[in-house]
Amino acid sequence: MDVSQVLQGKPMDPGAVITAGGVNFTLFSRSATRVVLNFFDSPAAKAPGDRIELDPQKNRTGDMWHVFIKGLKSGALYLYQIDGPYNAEEGFRFDFNKYILDPCAKAFTLGSLFRSYNRQRKSGLPGIENGDLFDLSDFQKCVVVDDDDFDWQGDRPINRSLNESIIYETHLKGFTKSPTSGVTAPGTYKGFIEKIPYLKYLGITAVEFMPVFEFDEFENTNSNPRTGGRLVNYWGYSTVGFFAPKASYAADKLPGGPVHEFKEMVRELHKNGIEVILDVVFNHTAEGNEHGITYGFRGIENSVYYMLPQDQKQFYSNYSGCGNTVNCNHPVVRSFIIQSLRHWVLDMHVDGFRFDLASILSRSQTGSLLKFPPLTNTIAEDPILADTKIIAEPWDAGGGYQLGSYPGGTKWCEWNGRFRDDIRRFIRGDEHTSTEAATRMAGSSDLYKSSRRKPVNSINFITAHDGFTLNDLVSYNSRHNDENGENGRDGTDDNFSYNNGYEGDSVNPRIMTVRERKIKNYIICLMSAQGTPMMLAGDEMMHTQRGNNNAYCQDNEISWLDWHDCDRNKGILHFTKIMIQLRKDHPVFRRNDFFSGSSGINWFDREGKVPDWSKMNRFLSFRLNGDACCPVDNKIDNDFYIAFNTDIYDLTLVLPSLTNGKKWYRIADTSLNSPDDICESGKEELLMEQLRYVLLSDSAVLLMSK
Repeated sequence: MDVSQVLQGKPMDPGAVITAGGVNFTLFSRSATRVVLNFFDSPAAKAPGDRIELDPQKNRTGDMWHVFIKGLKSGALYLYQIDGPYNAEEGFRFDFNKYILDPCAKAFTLGSLFRSYNRQRKSGLPGIENGDLFDLSDFQKCVVVDDDDFDWQGDRPINRSLNESIIYETHLKGFTKSPTSGVTAPGTYKGFIEKIPYLKYLGITAVEFMPVFEFDEFENTNSNPRTGGRLVNYWGYSTVGFFAPKASYAADKLPGGPVHEFKEMVRELHKNGIEVILDVVFNHTAEGNEHGITYGFRGIENSVYYMLPQDQKQFYSNYSGCGNTVNCNHPVVRSFIIQSLRHWVLDMHVDGFRFDLASILSRSQTGSLLKFPPLTNTIAEDPILADTKIIAEPWDAGGGYQLGSYPGGTKWCEWNGRFRDDIRRFIRGDEHTSTEAATRMAGSSDLYKSSRRKPVNSINFITAHDGFTLNDLVSYNSRHNDENGENGRDGTDDNFSYNNGYEGDSVNPRIMTVRERKIKNYIICLMSAQGTPMMLAGDEMMHTQRGNNNAYCQDNEISWLDWHDCDRNKGILHFTKIMIQLRKDHPVFRRNDFFSGSSGINWFDREGKVPDWSKMNRFLSFRLNGDACCPVDNKIDNDFYIAFNTDIYDLTLVLPSLTNGKKWYRIADTSLNSPDDICESGKEELLMEQLRYVLLSDSAVLLMSK
């Protein structure tokens, strides 16, 4: 590699930017006194092949260090060394004996920072706190990437409206890693492409990937107490690189290969009408607390990138629950986050972001929650991100809870945790939960109307990666996380689950019948509620995690989808597919505005009368009026009647009357066995009895007027 032609460079966009004739490197560091750029001949190189020391008189403008390497091309491998003051009490943690990743690197080689550091610690060799630099054979290197070296074939953003969206949350690796997936490259971007026909069959419109920003799965040092095997960071909520797709998720392991393969996946998903939303983690990093390792921000400008207690800067504020908190509303960090988001939109063509522990994004530099946070406002108003979907997980681990009040304007959507909890309690059969369930089904106006947001701002979900799967929600009373290596202490006890008579897998037909009914009840709730539905991958095929509600460390069959479940549970799969299509076909389920009075919705008790909500218990029914409920496209839709009986007793319902010669047709009754439990479009069954309907216990019915 020829790096002999070294020019001054310019303070361009941070990172390694390919321009005419070479590569410009730019790095922010306000307090650094010395910066060295190291180049490597191969990913497994044990030492640099070339080193360039930047001259602060020539290669520094303000707080930006920069250099131009003439003739350097895409694929070059590099790491920094940065020197400066080490005074933890004042917030400085520079260490020239540590290699530093470029925080704006757009690709990394395979390898592990944590294995490298841990191996060094165990060996007793110098290089961790002081002394000589250590063996870099397994240490990840940054890769120079050419953003324009890909044929997008005219790909453009889909920009689908939220009221037409069906979001499908999934783990990219776990979706195809099982041998049962039948793909040629299991657990990769390429393997995911092979499953696009399944996604189209199901009818989802957007995939929401759990973290695909580069992370290090080997930071987890726990072992499985049952098998003795090493556990990992499987979920990836511990970012290493904010501009780079995870290298190990690529079938192409060559430097830069993951970038090309990720782009190919996005392009092919777009060709099939499926948007890509990324779950992003800007609230903390993998560097951890004061006992963690230094590989990035901490060795670049620790007190700028992280929140530090003002009177004890040797420690880290921990609103994330993961050891440190990114100083998101510092101007430099805010700019960094916006640059990262723009990169994924402009260069990688993604369609949206879900922000993990997003209340941290609204905290000040001292940790207080801001009413008008600069970062959340900037994200919402950024002109490059104007058509991008932005979704907040509106809470954090420091007590911030902003559900219904997430700051930053009406563009922000929220994971609606109240929808999850209220619907779980209602379908479980808890007493006096009908009113709360009705509010959630109607779009959660109590949360969003006062802030001038719409029903679509509520991302409705019943299950997500964090917690029970839908199958486990009806199969377990308590969590079973013993294999996570934390003595069963991890995960939440607030699951609102019920095993329906037996803990775990059951072959009892009575128990299985009730469980399947409730799963279908949940699916009807999710797909018929006002708002934007998000489902968890595998729920449609009854995937189980064997009661583990915090499988963050389980890179195995506990987490991987078993594609044989599609055949084993084809009835639930078919039911889910039809309900998704029903929602897409009928704008009555996809209002742009909240209901006003009784013009769009009517509520009934079991006798067909206006309900006394103080007496409503384990029952809910309503009619959606198609002639007044379709501001989506100004079309008149059918009327729909939906009723839930979550009691242990069967009920005889009085149905609301119809006019103009219309009659009620049954679409779904969850008490019936598949395939009779749901009808495809155009094959709805005329009710012989139009006045009454017998609804069995733990069941739901969905009728349509024609």
